[in-house]
Amino acid sequence: FCLLGFPGSQELHHILFAIFFFFYSATLLGNMVIIVIVCVDKRLQSPMYFFLGHLSALEIMITTITVPMMLWGLLLPGMQTVSLAACVTQLFLYLAVGTTEFVLLGAMAVDRYVAVCNPLRYNIIMNSHTCIWVVIVSWVFGFLSEIWPVYATFQFTFCKSNLLDHFFCERGQLFKLSCGDTLFTEFVLFLMAVVIIIGSLAPTIVSYTYIISTILKIPTASGRRKAFSTCASHFTFVVIGYGSCLFLYVKPKQTQAAEYNKIVSLLISVVTPFLNPFIFTLRNDKVKEVLR
Repeated sequence: FCLLGFPGSQELHHILFAIFFFFYSATLLGNMVIIVIVCVDKRLQSPMYFFLGHLSALEIMITTITVPMMLWGLLLPGMQTVSLAACVTQLFLYLAVGTTEFVLLGAMAVDRYVAVCNPLRYNIIMNSHTCIWVVIVSWVFGFLSEIWPVYATFQFTFCKSNLLDHFFCERGQLFKLSCGDTLFTEFVLFLMAVVIIIGSLAPTIVSYTYIISTILKIPTASGRRKAFSTCASHFTFVVIGYGSCLFLYVKPKQTQAAEYNKIVSLLISVVTPFLNPFIFTLRNDKVKEVLR
């Protein structure tokens, strides 16, 4: 395939390269700092930060899967080519890591529910054994669940063209190149996206319903503020992450306009991973204390 990437002159591409390279570097540095401080500081040896370390690792992976290829394409004078094997690998890793992240975000919401609504039993319920199993299930489910969708995508014959109007191997644009009827496959993939995204969003909604109800019952303003501060970072990240993916994947027709797909893909693979360290550090007093 030939990736068309971004339109515009070579000068514009160099400006975009500088912007995205800054975002990518800051994303790697910020998320690696979170992983390191979670691993080395005993004050952060709790389920919330254990999950946060894995979330940061997933953010590094999802941006590394797409951004280096995009940066290389911005530097090249012509179109960037990618082999079929590389395209399959990239799409699979992108979807698998994204699915793992959704499952982990759902688990983090349940963790916050137990911390706020059942604090006396928190250490018993969210013990190290439970946390390790939650993380293992998230990773295994994320990677196993995307085997068939990627297999089904590449069962079609791509004979219309080899020009892929995107900066990486995005599934909707691949369907546009297919000569076969993709409607049934797209509908099945739509149902799978609904099950995965809405399924992982459901425990988040239920958890935050109980959390907000519990916080409103706290008599003092300082107590309410302290209780909500433990959930604010996760809630902010959920809104940004789920919002982007709902626009991109939960729709019956995957072959959306290329410009629309590029913008939403940039939100998922560049902006959200970049914001992750700031969301979880600027609003968290304990993390700021450890960083100091």
